[in-house]
Amino acid sequence: QVQLVESGGGLVPPGGSLKLSCEASGIVFNEMAWYRQGPGKERELVALINSIDGTIYADSVKGRFIISRDNGKRTLYLQMNMMKPEDTAVYYCNCRRRPGDPAYWGQGTQVTVSS
Repeated sequence: QVQLVESGGGLVPPGGSLKLSCEASGIVFNEMAWYRQGPGKERELVALINSIDGTIYADSVKGRFIISRDNGKRTLYLQMNMMKPEDTAVYYCNCRRRPGDPAYWGQGTQVTVSS
């Protein structure tokens, strides 16, 4: 049974940092990604990592966020630095067995950037 469990969300002041984790179980995923959905906005890709493309980032987070994975622990990470109020959103872990396969989603974790 596939299960994705996110953790690490919370409240952080502007300019601060936060690290999200997504622990995957059930199958091995080649492609893992973070999406987010802000208030009144559509869900959008934040960052993606796979064996074909390497890493891909949304323009809005380039230079501030870093996606990484620990294959031994089957865990995906998102290090978020220099955070802005517009980074406020529910962040979702998204995984595919291979690029283009149906995606599995985590339950989401709330990130709020506010003073």
